Amino acid sequence: MNLKQIFYFVTIVNEGQITRAAHKLHMAQPPLSYQLKKLEQELGVLLIERTVKRLNLTKEGEILYKKGVALLKQVENIKKEIEETGKGVQGDLAIGCVKSYFDKLSSKIMLFHKSHPNVTFQLRSGATSDLVKSLQKGNIELAIVKLPFEMDNFEILPLPDEPYIAVIPENWNSDNSKESISLEELAKLPLLLLHRGGGIGQFRTIINHFKHYGYEPKIVCECPDVAILLNLVVLGMGASIVPKSTLLTSSLTGLKKLNIEGKPLISESVVIWKKNRYLSKSAENFIKTQIPHL
Repeated sequence: MNLKQIFYFVTIVNEGQITRAAHKLHMAQPPLSYQLKKLEQELGVLLIERTVKRLNLTKEGEILYKKGVALLKQVENIKKEIEETGKGVQGDLAIGCVKSYFDKLSSKIMLFHKSHPNVTFQLRSGATSDLVKSLQKGNIELAIVKLPFEMDNFEILPLPDEPYIAVIPENWNSDNSKESISLEELAKLPLLLLHRGGGIGQFRTIINHFKHYGYEPKIVCECPDVAILLNLVVLGMGASIVPKSTLLTSSLTGLKKLNIEGKPLISESVVIWKKNRYLSKSAENFIKTQIPHL
């Protein structure tokens, strides 16, 4: 068994058909079929069950596919590290970020670009759960996400905490001098909360905070998009609770911001990257020079 055979096998599985895999590999189908058969004979097991319409992995095939993907990624990282040793800081830097942190991140990217003009950026936006999956798949190198989530497979670099604030329709505020609201008052209002799904997330953090102090919040809407959520607040459907930085990029009018009284409800953000994975020189330098100032 050699690396080329593993590469062929992984490609066949990814494409779901030997014909498509051969086309992707720019080779004829018979030689590719022969390489698969040769690999199976060498290992003494059946890796793929052939049917008329599709290919199904055997248990042995599933193990080889999983290990093969990891091995090919490792080889790619080794090659990348060797190439970068002589070339310095350049290449692509793929970063994922939750929307509420993009405003802060953009200025740091600009500063980094001035110092390292040969680095190109690939930026991804999404919920924490989606960005974590992208890291696990190797689609991005770094991600700025919100706690909580399952952290076992990642290196963690904390960012400054920020408070959650309440936002209500401006026309609800009869007392213009009021700058804060209690948790008890919030529990009596119809609440619209950000809920993107996956993991514990901010939604559950907020709910647990209410319950810890003996309140049952009245949730009238759960929404995965903060822009839609805030627009519904402006229209008067209810109040919401969001990280303070969320409003930095919002141009909406008709909102009243209120601090939440009592023990602070904190939004925790972190930079994460996958453990035991080679980080490009551009990623390492970005972490060292820009992350401390986010």
